[in-house]
Amino acid sequence: MNHQSSEPSLPILAAFDFDGTLTLRDSLFPFLKSAVGHWRFYLGLVWVSPVLVAYALRLIPNWKAKEVVLTHFLSGISDVRLQALGERFATQSLSKLLRTEAVKRLRWHQEQGHKTVLVSASPEAYLRPWAREMAFDDVIGTRLKVSDGAVTGQILGQNCYGPEKVHRMKACLGELERYYIYAYGDSKGDRELLSVANCPHYRTFLDSNQLSSNEALPPKANRWERGIILSAMAAAGLYLAIFLWTGAEQFLEAIG
Repeated sequence: MNHQSSEPSLPILAAFDFDGTLTLRDSLFPFLKSAVGHWRFYLGLVWVSPVLVAYALRLIPNWKAKEVVLTHFLSGISDVRLQALGERFATQSLSKLLRTEAVKRLRWHQEQGHKTVLVSASPEAYLRPWAREMAFDDVIGTRLKVSDGAVTGQILGQNCYGPEKVHRMKACLGELERYYIYAYGDSKGDRELLSVANCPHYRTFLDSNQLSSNEALPPKANRWERGIILSAMAAAGLYLAIFLWTGAEQFLEAIG
C-alpha cells in the first residue's frame, strides 16, 4: 500500500495490537494466574520454564511455546469455564494493564466514526468480552481447540501473530485495499500489520507531524516478558540440559 496517499473517499479502519500496544505489558500470564490461582500458576511456571527459556533463546517458535504453556495450564477445563474465566479477567483485571494514551487514541477513532478492529495473538477468551465493552467493531485473536466440550490447549488454526494477523484481517474484512488503514503495534509480530497500513504507528499514537523524540511508546521486554523468563532460568537449568540433550521434539512430547 502507498503510505503517503490519502483517500478521503475510503472508509477508515483502525487496527490495534493488544499486548504492549493497548496494554502496558503482556496479558497472557496475568490471565493464566487469574485462571488457576497463584500457587498453581507459580508451580506451573517452574514446570514450563525450560520451554520459556528455549523460546527466549529462539530454540522453538512462538506458537509451540504458547501451546505448551496453554496446554499445561488450561487443558481439560470446559469451554464454558474458559469463557467465564475470560469474562472475569476482562471485567476485573484488564483495566489495570491498559495504556492511557492508547485508550485515548482508540476513543478518538471511534468518535470520528472509524471502524476499529482488535488484532492480537492473545486468546479470544478474554479479548472478546473486553473488546465488546470497549466497543470494537471486530475482534481477531488466537483461538483454542475444544474437544468434547473441553479445552485442549492447542491452537485452533494458526497463532494470530505476524503474517497471520493480515490473513485473519482479510478473512474478516475482505480486501484491505477497500480501507484507509491506521495500524498500531509495538513488536516484530506486528510488522506485517503495519506494512499494510496507510498510517502505521510503531510504538506511538501520534501522527508523524506530531511526533517528538520523547513521545513514543517505551520499549517493552521482548520474547514474552523477559523478567518472567529470566527469573525462571535458575529453576530451568536441569530441565534445559535435558531439553538440549534429548532434542526439542522429544522433550516437548514428554512434557506435553
